[in-house]
Amino acid sequence: QVQLVESGGGLVQPGGSLRLSCAASGSIFSINYMGWFREAPGKQRELVAISPSGGKTTYADSVKGRFTISRDNAKNTVYLQMNSLKPEDTAVYYCNVVANGRTWWGQGTQVTVSS
Repeated sequence: QVQLVESGGGLVQPGGSLRLSCAASGSIFSINYMGWFREAPGKQRELVAISPSGGKTTYADSVKGRFTISRDNAKNTVYLQMNSLKPEDTAVYYCNVVANGRTWWGQGTQVTVSS
């Protein structure tokens, strides 16, 4: 099986930065996609950024220009660098990986942007 372990969430002031990490482990034969979703209270889970293997990265309009997704393929790890954070970015952030022909989810990490 594949396990995803997230880290890097926390409390930050508006305008601050955080870097999320998600490490995939287990029996991984192929990865088609690595990305990040977020879920705020009372809202549906939404896509934040995706990094398809061999494809172009894409971002939600709300984070474009502020967030950067990157991957360390040797470590099967995906990162989300979040800059110029806004209160509306407050949510639980979930790592998502398509590997071995199925979807895997991280446990979620809380990001709170508040003064």
